Amino acid sequence: MVTTVEKSVPVVQLAGVCKTFRDFWRRPRVPAVVDLTLEVHPGEVFGLLGPNGSGKSTTIKMLLGLLYPSKGRIAIFGRAPSDVAIKNRIGFLPEESYLYRFLDARETLDYFGRLFRLPPLVRRKRTDMLLEMVGLKHEARRPIGEYSKGMARRIGLAQALINDPEFLILDEPTSGLDPLGTRQIKDLIRELGRHGKTILLSSHMLADVEDVCDRVTILYGGRQRAAGHLAELLSVRDKTQIITDQLSRQTIESIRDLVLRLEHKDVLDVSSPRTSLEEFFISIVEDARRANVATSGAAGAGALAEFLGGGKAGGAGDVIRQLESAADAAIDSAVVAPTPVRAPDEGPSRQVLEQLSRPRSEPTPASREPSSDVPAKTAAPVEADADVLRQLMSERTSPKRGSSS
Repeated sequence: MVTTVEKSVPVVQLAGVCKTFRDFWRRPRVPAVVDLTLEVHPGEVFGLLGPNGSGKSTTIKMLLGLLYPSKGRIAIFGRAPSDVAIKNRIGFLPEESYLYRFLDARETLDYFGRLFRLPPLVRRKRTDMLLEMVGLKHEARRPIGEYSKGMARRIGLAQALINDPEFLILDEPTSGLDPLGTRQIKDLIRELGRHGKTILLSSHMLADVEDVCDRVTILYGGRQRAAGHLAELLSVRDKTQIITDQLSRQTIESIRDLVLRLEHKDVLDVSSPRTSLEEFFISIVEDARRANVATSGAAGAGALAEFLGGGKAGGAGDVIRQLESAADAAIDSAVVAPTPVRAPDEGPSRQVLEQLSRPRSEPTPASREPSSDVPAKTAAPVEADADVLRQLMSERTSPKRGSSS
C-alpha cells in the first residue's frame, strides 16, 4: 500500500547544497553545484533545466544518495537520501537504461519487482498494466537487446513505475522517441501528476518541459539562475495582449482606445503575452555567459563565424558564402596542366651496364690498389675446381667394388 504524502511537507528539500569534486590529493577541482536551494512539493511536476555541465546529473545523483554533498542539506520525504527506508518510495529512469539485454520485457519487470519484494500476484498484475501503458504489450517476449532506443526508453519507464513510487525522477524520458511516442509519454507524465505522483523531470527538450511542468529551475555553472512557475517566468511583463474578434485593416491601424467605438467589438481577453520556454532558457544562459560564469560544460560555438571570417564575426550567410568560395578555389586549383614526364637519364644506366659487362677477372677501380694495412685475399685457383669435377665424374662412371662384371 502506497503511503500518502502530506501536502504540507515538501517531497524534496535542498538547502545551500554544494558539491565540489576533488583530485587525488583532495584539492578542490570542479565546483559542480554551488549553493543550490529548492523544494519540490507533493503532486508537482518539477523541471530541472540547464545545458551540459550545469550540475543537473550531479544534483540527481545526490538526490538518489549516489553522491554526498560537500556542503548543505538534502532531504527526501524528510529523510537523508541514503536512508534505505525511502528507497521503495522512489522510482528512477536514468538517461541511459542499463537493462539486462538477454531478458525480455516481462522478465525485466518481474526481476525489478522481486527487488522490491512484491508478491507474485502483484508483480504479474503490474507487469501487464505497465506493458499496456507504455505500448510494449505485443513486444513483451522480445529480448531487451533487440529493442530500439525508443523501445528501451519505454521499458525503462515501466521499470521506474513497477514499485508504484510516490516520487519519480525522470532523466531525459523522451530521448530517442518518435513524435507519437513523445506525445504518449508526455500524456502519461501529466496523468501521473494528476494522480498525485511527484515528478522531477530533467530534459533538454524544452518543449516537453513547457508542456508538462508546473515549475522549473534553470541551472548554469552549478548555480540556480531562475526558478518559478512557468506562467510567471514566460510572461512578458512590459507588454499587453488584447484578443478580440476579427478587425478590419483600418481598425488594426487605429489607436487601441478607438476599437470599441469603430467596430463595436468586445475585448475578449487582456493578458500579458508569453515568450516560449526555449527563448527564455537561451536568454538566461546567454546572460550567464556574458557575465563570464564558469561552467564545466562545452562552450558555445559562436567563434566559428569569426574564425572563418578572418577575425570578423559574421552571420550564417557570410559563413556559407566563404565556404562556397573556398570550395570553388579548391576546384580551380585541382584543374591544372599536366606535369611533363622527364626523360630518363641515360648516364647512370650506361655506367651500370659497363660495370655489369666487365669480366670477373678484371679488378674494379676500387680494388686495384689494396690498402697496405689489410692483406689482400687470394682467390682459389680455377684448376682446383676442374680437378674436383673430373674426380666426381670418374667416381660415377667407375663400377663399385664387389660388383660382378
